[in-house]
Amino acid sequence: MKTEFLPSGVLLKDTELDIFKTFDCGQCFRFEKIDENTVCGIAYGRRLVLENSEDGVLLRGVSEEEYEKLWRDFLDMGRDYFDVNEKLSAYEKLKTAAKSGYGIHILNQEPWEALCSFVISQNNNIPRIKKIIEKLCTLYGEETEGGYAFPTPKALIKAGKEGIALSGCGFRDRYILAAAEAVESGSLDPTELIALPYEEAFKKLTALKGVGPKVANCVLLFGLRHTEAFPVDVWIKKVLDKYFEPDFDPRIFGDWAGIAQQYLFYNERFVGE
Repeated sequence: MKTEFLPSGVLLKDTELDIFKTFDCGQCFRFEKIDENTVCGIAYGRRLVLENSEDGVLLRGVSEEEYEKLWRDFLDMGRDYFDVNEKLSAYEKLKTAAKSGYGIHILNQEPWEALCSFVISQNNNIPRIKKIIEKLCTLYGEETEGGYAFPTPKALIKAGKEGIALSGCGFRDRYILAAAEAVESGSLDPTELIALPYEEAFKKLTALKGVGPKVANCVLLFGLRHTEAFPVDVWIKKVLDKYFEPDFDPRIFGDWAGIAQQYLFYNERFVGE
């Protein structure tokens, strides 16, 4: 991949990054397809516009400094996805999914946002998750260019259970508040879980109210850089039941298990083969 810094933004040339697959595979909830070439959303309190062009993917209006400081890591541009895809394609039952899902990057999201978002995601569908999160951001997030930043734990604690409930999150209000209180008090520092072994980080997350194995693995994969995490939701359970043995262990995919999960999810949801 080559990176060009232009007056119009940062151009990622010769990249396998597929912006539509990446932002529409259930790993984040604040980005939307604007037109046939463009995806736009807010992360880390900043607005990001990604646009497909003949020469590559343009991060519109992004400076070299901003790209190197924030978006390069957010988009996981430092990983060799061609190599990972080649290795995962070696597994017979993953070949089709690896082919259709190629281009998906694992986003390195802000840890607190990932935790809160996936607490909201439990027993929920993607359109409703997005609606709840957007309402929370509008109510309690700081205004930023093009929208609102994700609310801080302190802001949600101040809002209280009743205020959080105004987002339409239902029974999840108490779990959101409990997570916010744990982070604000320092009893849980999500960023510290990045450096911990997977099993230890998983144990700390599942100690929170409302955080089960699926939610914990989503947080670990999409917010805490544990690409060995393999979340099992209704889509992945369907895939495992259809194509894999009852005793299948996703740990066979090693450090790329989370990428394999995204390929399987995308293939089952959008391709169906």
